[in-house]
Amino acid sequence: MIQGPEENPPAEPTTPDERLWPTALRPVLLEAFQIVAPALMLALVVHLFLAQATVVFGQSMEPNLHPHQRLIVDKISYRLHPPRRNDIVVIDLPHIDELLVKRIVALPGETVEIRQGIVYVNGEALAEPFPHDLTPFDMPPITLGPLSYFVLGDNRSNSNDSRVFGPVTLDQILGRVWLRYWPLDQITFF
Repeated sequence: MIQGPEENPPAEPTTPDERLWPTALRPVLLEAFQIVAPALMLALVVHLFLAQATVVFGQSMEPNLHPHQRLIVDKISYRLHPPRRNDIVVIDLPHIDELLVKRIVALPGETVEIRQGIVYVNGEALAEPFPHDLTPFDMPPITLGPLSYFVLGDNRSNSNDSRVFGPVTLDQILGRVWLRYWPLDQITFF
């Protein structure tokens, strides 16, 4: 009787390398998993609880921060102490798709107003030791509630900030900008 190709048994590996392939690969895969899995877990913990990379979108923080610059956000500081005036923070608002980078100008319980582009906190002009746009703009006084912060972009004439969406709460502040790491020639700690 003649056997057809479908009746032939599968060919056995003929060389030692072919027989050992799955066995030889096993330790390599195990070692790769032992390296990659902890690295991924560490990266996840850092991203969720300690720090996060983000990008500056738009021109609202010019001339201090520019579009497409890359930042590291410190997510742990505000668990140890409250935000401070002049901190540059990253805000995550539910109705806006991208993260916003702004500067805190008023703290909980303070009254903030803007007259002719000058920010007043509790009736006194805010000393702002950084360059910013003084576009004439008025905003009536508002008193911030507990855990509420008033944030502005440094480029006041081109900023979607608390003048538009109101004060932000502590839980909307993702963290404090800690480092500008890109472009490399402009690395800055804040």
